[in-house]
Amino acid sequence: MVGKGIDGAGVAVIALGALISAAGVIPRLKTGQAYLAFRQQLGRSILLGLELLVAADIIRTVAVTPDARSVAVLAGIVLIRTFLSFSLELEITGYWPWQKNRHPQATPDPAEPTPEATAPRQ
Repeated sequence: MVGKGIDGAGVAVIALGALISAAGVIPRLKTGQAYLAFRQQLGRSILLGLELLVAADIIRTVAVTPDARSVAVLAGIVLIRTFLSFSLELEITGYWPWQKNRHPQATPDPAEPTPEATAPRQ
């Protein structure tokens, strides 16, 4: 019963996230950022929903039928959902989950002199 409840919560998070993402696009239609904002918000909702669905699968497998076959099926499901989570994270942020601390290099301002140009010549 707990597993089914968490399953329902996962599906609800994805569905509500899709609705909230769609509603959040409306104010951004004039700025040109609507598509990017929608993709990022929807991706985050799907990621959270997938986490809940994986948790529900684990609970059901451990609590109901902890035999070798169900554990193998669970392992396959977790692998597939983990791959989906990594792929979504890459789509949303542009980085793999283990690259969280990386920041894009700032493009140099052509109006500012480079360190080589301001260094005294010898």
